[in-house]
Amino acid sequence: MTRVPARSSLLAATLFCLGASCAQAAPGDVMLPVPVVTLYPGDVITDSHLVDRAFRLAMRASVDNRLALVGKVARRTLLPGQPIPINAVDDAKIVRRGVPTQVVFRESEMVITGIVEPLQSASVNEMVKARNPDTGLTVIGVVQANGTIRVGGE
Repeated sequence: MTRVPARSSLLAATLFCLGASCAQAAPGDVMLPVPVVTLYPGDVITDSHLVDRAFRLAMRASVDNRLALVGKVARRTLLPGQPIPINAVDDAKIVRRGVPTQVVFRESEMVITGIVEPLQSASVNEMVKARNPDTGLTVIGVVQANGTIRVGGE
């Protein structure tokens, strides 16, 4: 009978965990979502990019909830099988700095729209400053899910 060295067994178990869900954890282990493939800065994280993997020690400042990662964007390269630091992901930026965007002012039945240039990139529900290229006037508004910026009014 051939005996498999402990390191080979550990490597095989690790590779298996990357290919399948490692839902079986020993007492005291912490389950963390890890990438199955290398994710590069700007990549949007999907559920299929992640598996759960058991770690002996709680990894400080690591994301511990898959749902908190899905839809986020990698800010740096994320390696397969490695815990994902909290500061390595960010919300997707809906509005980009310098890219013309529609601004909407709505009050009761009145709606006024125009085009502005955001002064910074921003995600949904973030406040953003934007400049009207025609008048030079700067406004502050909130980024909406449809990609517009809502200012003042209701």
